Amino acid sequence: MSNSVLFSTVALIWGTTWIAITFQLGEINPILSVAIRFTLAAAILGGYCVLKGLSLRLPLHLHIKMASAGLCLYGLEYSLLYLSQQYIISALVALMSSGMIYINVVLRKVILKKPIRMEVVIGAAFGMLGMGFIFYPEFSQVQADTVLALGIALALASFLFAGFGNVISERILDHGTPVIQMNFWAMSYGALGIYTFAVLSGAKWSMPSHWQYYAALTYLTLFGSVIAFGAYMKLIRQMGSDKTAYVALVYPIVALIVSTIFEGYQWYFASVLGVLFVILGNAIAMGKLPIKRFSEDV
Repeated sequence: MSNSVLFSTVALIWGTTWIAITFQLGEINPILSVAIRFTLAAAILGGYCVLKGLSLRLPLHLHIKMASAGLCLYGLEYSLLYLSQQYIISALVALMSSGMIYINVVLRKVILKKPIRMEVVIGAAFGMLGMGFIFYPEFSQVQADTVLALGIALALASFLFAGFGNVISERILDHGTPVIQMNFWAMSYGALGIYTFAVLSGAKWSMPSHWQYYAALTYLTLFGSVIAFGAYMKLIRQMGSDKTAYVALVYPIVALIVSTIFEGYQWYFASVLGVLFVILGNAIAMGKLPIKRFSEDV
């Protein structure tokens, strides 16, 4: 499957998962919702492997790496991100998430010893500028206080762990590990980590009472986790974790388009300008524009 199809699949799905998440809020502890989501996703992947006769046996060194990736990507990233959104607005989270590309670039250089691709660095700069324009009207709601600082710290920690998870996943895939088996183990380890965190944090366990919760859980499990993360990992294998991370700048635009249809989101000139900058940055990062001719990998 081509990179453009995989990239579009991830952006379209993750750009709509926020709708499903809203139906889960207030039902049970959000951290437990994440744990259940990845438990079910891992069960689906495991069942698929059994039906298809795919071996789940992998070397110990890969299990160590998959446990690390799972705890970072599916455990710590999601848990900390959910916690951060209790203290800061989603616009600030979206803008900060664009910086994850630079985290991936640096970690990829330090851990994997792979060169920094300047087209990704330059493209990310345009993308971050675009995100700033898109969410500029919402920043008036931000008030500087200790709560804001806590939210920013939690979000930064979340994106740092996401970067580690992405780079470790790239290392695992460099070994030729099949994506389905890798995601099964990584999600299993990640879910186990979330359950442990929930127990230690004293989260209250309860069963949701509304059918909308279960409908949302189905969508988040099948599309948001099994399909989207499968496509995401294939992208990492085919073009690297640095370029793949650019999806974090694209799916918020999809979310805004969906919000326009269902919630009447009002577009401003700055919003449109921001989208154009994100698109331009994406074209640069993916090597669609000849800017690479004027830069060298570091």
